[in-house]
Amino acid sequence: MKFAPVFRAAALASMIALLPATTAGFAQVEGRASPEFAKLFATYQRIKASYVEPVEDEVLIRGAIDGMLGALDPHSGYIDGAAFERLTTMIDGEYQGLGISVQMDDGAVKVISPFKGSPADEAGIKAGDYITHINGELIYGLEINEAVAQMRGPAGTSIELTIFRLGRESSFEVDVTRGVIELEPVTWELKPGNLGYISVNEFSKDVGADVYRGIRELRAQAAGSLNGLVLDMRRNPGGSLDESVALADLFLSEGQIVSQRGRHRRDTVFYEAETVFRGDALEGLPMIVLIDEGSASASEIVAGAMQDHNRALVMGQRSFGKGSVQTLLPLSRDTALKLTTARYYTPAGRSLQEGGIEPDITVPQISDPDAARRARLSVRESDLRGHLVNEVGLEDEIFETDKMDDPRFQLTAEELEEQGIEDFQLDYALKTLRRTSGTSIASR
Repeated sequence: MKFAPVFRAAALASMIALLPATTAGFAQVEGRASPEFAKLFATYQRIKASYVEPVEDEVLIRGAIDGMLGALDPHSGYIDGAAFERLTTMIDGEYQGLGISVQMDDGAVKVISPFKGSPADEAGIKAGDYITHINGELIYGLEINEAVAQMRGPAGTSIELTIFRLGRESSFEVDVTRGVIELEPVTWELKPGNLGYISVNEFSKDVGADVYRGIRELRAQAAGSLNGLVLDMRRNPGGSLDESVALADLFLSEGQIVSQRGRHRRDTVFYEAETVFRGDALEGLPMIVLIDEGSASASEIVAGAMQDHNRALVMGQRSFGKGSVQTLLPLSRDTALKLTTARYYTPAGRSLQEGGIEPDITVPQISDPDAARRARLSVRESDLRGHLVNEVGLEDEIFETDKMDDPRFQLTAEELEEQGIEDFQLDYALKTLRRTSGTSIASR
């Protein structure tokens, strides 16, 4: 089986827009040198002259850049060297490693998502895990590039990761064998009852076209009698904005899909359904969209569009809440700024930032033995230090943990296993579709 790309650092995990730009006027304000730059230069001079040991200019300048970007939000950053090379390599689509997406969180390496079927996924690593040690060596405080470099390696070699998981009382070790990771963002399968299941692992090139091909093949397997579809975007950290629009366009005949609004007029863009695939590819068949706390960015755009247009029932757990646009601003041939430049809004004008997408039906993943504790302690965008605040304001209730007191959700993972249920959320979605087969199913 082919897997999604190996490690993508924070720059790759959260970026869903790559737009060229220039940096003219960087050190000036309205044509005049900013007084604040005099303080910066004076500090630089004092350090160079008086620090206990000589300091290279490269160290000081990089520290100043990181400090400026660190004062903004968790998704803005400076890309150079290995990170820039990985950004380029990722487009080629083949890697050797673990198949996992990570970012830095207050000095710790946090797992955004293991890609489905990857070595990391098969080893049991989950979204929200923190990697504290590699082969017994503490990696807290390392640059993301250093940590990622240690985790990459030839296929067939093993690595020991020490994992801290919210809800567990102590850390534990996981042995993972690296593999060849090749881009395969979309998979599909016909489930009993002629129900289609399509999993979208990330939003890379041709995702919209691949999902359309999946629908056609599912129809053929069902002898033309497809009765519904589950679109699974759980643990999907995002990717291309264009592909998220293309995917939503598959199921919408008209109307707005998403809008982005920034500081300048040029940053405000509205994306409309263009019926590229001649209207709703499912022709009105019932549809459920699965999301969880690992569904971010482009995944939230699609889920929000389906929800606002009453096209699908959104099920699972509240999504991550990353509603900001990152633009890649080149500085040189091998360096760039990844800068937050706008916010996303659903067709109904809801900001995705902080709150994310609240499912129409909350269904916890109780087949995960740590589900209850993970739900109480899970980390989302609103928990990241320095995150952008939702400009319209949100009630505190939206940040409460997912409800776990429904009697339907009181079965244990062991009891589910005895019933042959490995994925409770998917099982629940399929059963819901079977009950509604032959009728429309909408989010409101």
